[in-house]
Amino acid sequence: MAVDPCKGRLRSFLLASCSHYLANQSDRDRAAKRGGGRVTFPIDRLDGEGRYAREPSHDLTPERLFERQWALTLLDRVLGRLEADMASAGKARHFAALRPALLGDGQRAPYAAIAAGLGLTEQAARAAATRLRRRYRELLREEVAGTLGDPAEVDDEIRSLFSVLAV
Repeated sequence: MAVDPCKGRLRSFLLASCSHYLANQSDRDRAAKRGGGRVTFPIDRLDGEGRYAREPSHDLTPERLFERQWALTLLDRVLGRLEADMASAGKARHFAALRPALLGDGQRAPYAAIAAGLGLTEQAARAAATRLRRRYRELLREEVAGTLGDPAEVDDEIRSLFSVLAV
């Protein structure tokens, strides 16, 4: 396109050209076949790579993740039932103190410290932990049996649940 000084000022030409360009660009951005009406966002490759590096990595399939979540939910339900049982028996404090011994998460205080906090002997605290674990097993078996049609499959299902969690 040739610019003729007789037709106007260069500044007016540049302003009109820029306005037309921006209007055309806006039309293109809104075009439906180009994803018009959608919010766009820039992708920063370096930021994306940094986020990718911070994400947990695993090779678990969606099915395996589902099985794992199923097992964790089931165990959490059992723990909730046990906690409710202990609270209804007036032993919520005992449950709170002995819960780490039940879960075996490595954060358990020595039985002597647990016993001192509960006003028991060390032997009584060990016995209470043993009873708590036994009740947990009973509730686990009940919960698993409730998900199965055949009660004879409970042991296999419990083994399967724990094998899923071992990964």
